[in-house]
Amino acid sequence: MITLYGVTRSRAMRALWMLEELGLPYEQVQTNFATGDTRRADYLKINPNGHIPALKDGDTVLFESLAINLYLARKYDKGFWPRAVEDEGRTFQWSVWAMTELEEPVLTALLHRVFFPAAQRDAAKGDDGAERAKKPLAVLEGALANRPYLLGDAFTVADLNVAAVLSWAPLAQIDLGAFPRVQAWLQRCCTRPAFARVQQRA
Repeated sequence: MITLYGVTRSRAMRALWMLEELGLPYEQVQTNFATGDTRRADYLKINPNGHIPALKDGDTVLFESLAINLYLARKYDKGFWPRAVEDEGRTFQWSVWAMTELEEPVLTALLHRVFFPAAQRDAAKGDDGAERAKKPLAVLEGALANRPYLLGDAFTVADLNVAAVLSWAPLAQIDLGAFPRVQAWLQRCCTRPAFARVQQRA
């Protein structure tokens, strides 16, 4: 049995989405950073960073949400893992890119526009995050110029990893209107039944 530690309204959603796409049996252990669960000694043995999600698959223990997804897609491949080594490279590229280029500005906008209590929000920081998100969004728009998905005609773990990060954008009130290909691609990704099942768990 696969065990996924984390709450749905967190980065754990990304791994839950992958598990649902693969149709794997798994247990979700509710582990919430807000209530101190991630700082407990027993959890720190699983993820010494004190973050969620973490995954246990037999003797394998992993942390970092997008790395978990790469592992799951490759091990339990049901068409989500690329066939060509070149596309494997692109899958790693887009997954790392999502974390290094896209997540921080989107998350900054989300925190300062929605998640933080009103007294802790800084409107200027929220606006700055939304503005800085335009650069990686333009890169993604270009990548989707001649194909419906990042690697071609089929949805893969590359799309899932990037879409899972960008799925915060509507909640963060980031306008995707200037990026019509991104907007259409994100809708294709986020209307998948597996994504809907995860959202229902929230």
